[in-house]
Amino acid sequence: MNKRTVSKHVKLVEVYRAVGEAEAQIIKGLLESNGIPCLLQSNAAPSVHVFTVDGMGEVKVMVRESTAEEAKRLIVGEGRV
Repeated sequence: MNKRTVSKHVKLVEVYRAVGEAEAQIIKGLLESNGIPCLLQSNAAPSVHVFTVDGMGEVKVMVRESTAEEAKRLIVGEGRV
């Protein structure tokens, strides 16, 4: 999912907060391989913050509200894989 494919009427919710870009990409791969499109959102460029200090470098994993519960189950290992 990218910003161009998200309608103004689709509500995105945070399902995971990663400590960095690498962890966020792993979660994104898990979700997308199970049919759940997602968007990564960060306040900093990944190359600037390779570690997290006071939230800097954190990456939010966002999914459609309608798929949030399934996404959370997958992340904790309770869903289909």
